[in-house]
Amino acid sequence: MPAGLNRALLTLAGAVVAIVLAIAVCSVAIVAAGGDPLHALTAFFDFGASERAQSNSVATLFNRAVPLFIAGLAVAVGFRMNLFNIGVEGQYRIAAICAAYVGSTFVAPAPIQIAVIIIVAMVAGGLYALIPAIMKVTRGVNEVIATIMLNYIALNITAYLVRGPFAGTRAEGELTVSTPPLPDSGMFPDLNFLFGWFGMLAPTREGGLWGFLVVAIVLGVVLWVVLERTRFGFDVKASGLNQSAALAAGVNPKRMVIAAMVLSGAIAGLIGLPEILGSTGSFGTTFTSGLGFLGIAVALLGRNKPVGIAVAALLFAFLDRAQGALQFANIPPSVVEIIQGAIVLLVVVANEVTNRFALRLEERRAARQLKVTA
Repeated sequence: MPAGLNRALLTLAGAVVAIVLAIAVCSVAIVAAGGDPLHALTAFFDFGASERAQSNSVATLFNRAVPLFIAGLAVAVGFRMNLFNIGVEGQYRIAAICAAYVGSTFVAPAPIQIAVIIIVAMVAGGLYALIPAIMKVTRGVNEVIATIMLNYIALNITAYLVRGPFAGTRAEGELTVSTPPLPDSGMFPDLNFLFGWFGMLAPTREGGLWGFLVVAIVLGVVLWVVLERTRFGFDVKASGLNQSAALAAGVNPKRMVIAAMVLSGAIAGLIGLPEILGSTGSFGTTFTSGLGFLGIAVALLGRNKPVGIAVAALLFAFLDRAQGALQFANIPPSVVEIIQGAIVLLVVVANEVTNRFALRLEERRAARQLKVTA
């Protein structure tokens, strides 16, 4: 069996074992809380009693997976450079409010309107990620500390902007505050027609199946090509593995740090757009938070590969979607967070174990080949 295939099968086996162990750990937590693990398992696969409810559940699953997938890609770019971009949370919030506000200030044909919103989001996210990159290459500031602090700054900046300069008009007595709504040309077309292909009713909840799913798929393919099939991707990986060796090969590690962080921030800037362009049409005080931190777990689970990140995002979205069904089954919804945390922890351990096991197998194979040639 080829070494690459052998390593891939070991990685897959390790991930499966980790997920099974995570379910076992969660079952113990469910029993401790007075619940029934079998009822919980049934609730996870409960997509609704009616056809419309099932369509809504499927749409919710993919709508949740799309921003998680983009967040995982953003984190993975930093990981490939051996950079821990913990600031994805702040970067996507800054980008989302800037894009939502700029998009509400003009009206243009839909392709131009949406393209401008996307560009603004990527530029805002990339520029905010440039701050810790410059701090690292010029002053040696650890990117983890810098990005964590910038998350808090971003949180307060967005809170100020949405209640101040970027605030839209609101009805009397309304508690939520948001930016002015986007024009109709700024809303991304949905993909509800796909349900008809499978004989299902079109979803009606939260704008149906968000069309930004197409952008996420294209982004994943493009990023895979850039990181795996271009000189830039090789330079990123080489600089992350050994900066001294990369410098000797003619690669400027400092320049690659800046490039990787800006690219990571630009991708992070897209995280909030599926919700804004597909459902809410604005950035408000109820805007979804925490996606940047979940992206770290998704990237780790997906081994920093777009395909693996997509699978991890779908898994996390599947677990998140079941929170409502778990409550109806009298099971604490916190079980979902226990499972997610256990999966990430056990997968990291499993990856280390399988890597060491694969390395030993390769060493033994190489030793046998030496004996044969001798």
